Parts: sequence; structure tokens; C-alpha cells
Amino acid sequence: MQPVVLTEGGLTIEEVCRVADGAAVEIHPDAKASAKRSREALERLEESGQSIYGVNTGFGPLKSVVIPPNERVHLQENLIRSHAMGVGVPLESRDVRAAMLLTAATHLRGRSGVDGSAAERIVRSLNDGDEIRVPSRGSLGASGDLAPLAHIALHLAQGIDPPLTLTSKLGLSLINGTHVHTGIAARLIPMCELLARAADVACAMNLEAMLCSRHPFREDVHNLRPHPHQIRSASNIRRLIEGSALIESHANCDEIQDAYSIRCAPQVHGAARQAVAHAREVVEIELQSVTDNPLVIGDEVVSAGHFHGEPVGLALDYLKIGVSELGAISERRSERALNKDYNRGLPAFLVHEAGLNSGMMICQYTAAALVSENKVLCHPSCVDSITTGANQEDHVSMAMNAALHAKQVVANVQAILSIELVVAAQALEARAELESASPGKGVVAAWKAVRGQVAPLKKDRSLSEEIENLDLSLIVQAASQAVGGLD
Repeated sequence: MQPVVLTEGGLTIEEVCRVADGAAVEIHPDAKASAKRSREALERLEESGQSIYGVNTGFGPLKSVVIPPNERVHLQENLIRSHAMGVGVPLESRDVRAAMLLTAATHLRGRSGVDGSAAERIVRSLNDGDEIRVPSRGSLGASGDLAPLAHIALHLAQGIDPPLTLTSKLGLSLINGTHVHTGIAARLIPMCELLARAADVACAMNLEAMLCSRHPFREDVHNLRPHPHQIRSASNIRRLIEGSALIESHANCDEIQDAYSIRCAPQVHGAARQAVAHAREVVEIELQSVTDNPLVIGDEVVSAGHFHGEPVGLALDYLKIGVSELGAISERRSERALNKDYNRGLPAFLVHEAGLNSGMMICQYTAAALVSENKVLCHPSCVDSITTGANQEDHVSMAMNAALHAKQVVANVQAILSIELVVAAQALEARAELESASPGKGVVAAWKAVRGQVAPLKKDRSLSEEIENLDLSLIVQAASQAVGGLD
């Protein structure tokens, strides 16, 4: 895996994901020089006697307390000790690595008033594979992700040998910024993009298994409502069912319209894709940004508010709502495929000897439970500000809550779509026992890819581990290759 090189410029989502997954990191010499110039500018201003927030003053509501020169290093040490106040289950190590990378990258953009020493130590820690325990709860997503970043800073200052020396402002620069919730967001986006494609694949499989119509997915239909992501979803489904003799064999049946969960899939999937695309756009901007405070701009120190997580927090709220809808409509398709009153001739719960066997009955129960959980998690986090810091910090984003909730929603939807894919493969087999006509080549490829991981259900067995371990990327890749690519 090629190392990611930190420059004065920005990072990509893909670079963040690579480092989170273990790629090495290097620092370009020009970036270190930029940080050094920023540090020298801050030191000149500090020596002039100018009041500089967090350098020769206290923090938050204690901003007017003057700190004498001989206590300024102690001030930074106290800052990270006091602010390392997170609680709860620890963050996943990949999320911690993403946050560390973003912290180092911000320092090297030369606007934080710190040299490259902390960035170098962060890079060393990343490359050494250090495991840092960072509690997941405690960030308000404003003034930066203070508590989780303070736990990382505490490790750098106390948990490695030799420890990082906290010069003036360095402690503040280590804990200020949107790095934790932005790192989580960056890692979620590629998975959400995969889920959107997997939803199209699962829909196409169930469309075939339940003898549904191809007409709602026609290009001329979707050109009449030209939302671009809706058009892409419909195009994917068309490609997947192309050449289906199974659909053609029932083209003139008495069923005039299919259920919304099939017929309206492009509209729902497309809207979810729009939410994911918006989140990608916002996060890509954030990965180019300096979210420290105060900022060093030329020969000035400017106190501002780039640490406020509202932009990414709102995008995460939108993301989780959009992705949750992929799960909501997927569960409805699974229910129809399992319900003998609606699946157009397939056995109850897609198993022989139903009654003796329960078949896939409880797969839908699990999907329904996850859909219901998502309804709670999708309450927007960013509308719920609460005053902190003696009313100095009187509006906060709660972007970290949005990130943690979005991460759980994405995991739930991954499981819901895994259930649908396994149900759809079983439904296609049940249909094959009744019909000799073959589905489209994309659907056949996806069906085979599911069966490469999960065997058909002949009689009752636990499917829990098989569904949890299902690799959606292999299924989407197989379907994509069969049809010349999916959007």
C-alpha cells in the first residue's frame, strides 16, 4: 500500500480511508517549513505582549485570565489533562487513526501557530501502529472534538517515549478541530456508496424473483423527472435485468402495478444517493480546511469559529436519514418475498415443509428491528444544541453524536441489505423450481456471488453469522462486471 504524503494542501476521502486501514504516512518537507513559519509568526506576536487566546490566556469562559510566561507550558499540559474527560465504549481504532491524520494535516497547513513536531509524532505513532484508547462519548462538536482529541493528545504527551513537549498553543491545537467526527464521516461515505449499489442489486434480484415489471425503470420514464441520482439507480436496475427471459415470460400478466418497494425504488434509492453525494462534497471541503482556533494569518492571530462542527454535522444528519431509507425500503421487499400472499406463487418463508421449518421468517424480524432502531437514531443531532462553558459556548453542533448515530445506521443498513440479498437469492431458487426462464445476466451474477458465500436454505439453520459476514462488495463487483459497470 502506497504511503499517504501530507502536504500543505488537503486530503481526499480515499486517503483518509487508506490511513485508517493501516497505510503509512509521510510528511513533505514543504509542509514542515510552512508549519515552522507559522510557529515563528506566533512567537513574535507572543513576545510582543499581545493577548493571544489559549497562549497567554485561559480557555473558554476563563479567556480573560492572563497566564504568565513561566506557566504557559503548564497551561497546555493542564488543558489536555482536564479535557481528556470522555466516557463510554472506545472508538474503533480506524476512527482514531483517521482523527490523528486530520490533526497532523491541519498543523502542516501553516495556520495553527505550531511547528511540525506534533505532526511528526502523530505520523510516527500511526506508522508504529500504536493503539490509543479514546472514549467515544463527550464531544459537543464545537470548540472542536475536545474530549476525544484530548485523549489522543494525552497519549502523545504521556504515553510514548520520549513524550511530546507541549510548547505554547500546542495543546490547544491538538484538541481543537473537527477531526474526529470528520474522520468518521470520511470513512462512512465509501461504505454508503457501496450500500446504494447493493440496494439496486438487491432490488433487481427481488424484482425478478417476484415477476415484477421492467417498465417503471425505463429511461424515457425517468427523463420526465430528471433527478440525476434517481436516473443512475434506474439505469443500474435496467442493466441488471437486461435480457431477462423471466420478466418477458410474464410481460402480459394481469398485474398492472407492482408495490412501491419495487416500483418506486429508483426514487427512494436516488434520494438516498443524493444525501450521500452531499456528504461527500461537504467532507471533501472539510478535508482541505484548517479548523483550529485561533488562526495565524500573516502577522495576525485571529480568533474565529472554524472548529464548529455544524457543516459536517448537518451533512451527517442528512446522510443517516438518506441511508436509513435504503434499509426501510429493503425490509419491505424482503417481507414481500417471504409472504406467500404477495410473492406471486413462492412458498411461505421460502422453505419447503413450511410449518416444520420456519425458513427465513426471522430474517424479516431482524430487518424490521434494525429499521425501527434507525428511526430513533435518525433524529437530527444538530438541532439539539445545549449551552456550555458558562454560556460562552452557547451554541454547539453535536456533530459527534451525528457521526456516532450515522455509523450505527450504516451498520444496520448493511445488515438489512445483507438479509435482502440472501432472501432474494433464496427467492430466485424457489422461482427457478417453478419457471424455466432465466433472469437477466446481472441478476444471475449477483445470485451466484451470494451463493458463493451463503448456501441455499434446505431446512432450518441459523443464518446469523452468514449474514453478518456477507461481503457486499464481492456481490456488487460480480454484478457490475457482468453488466459492464454500475453507477
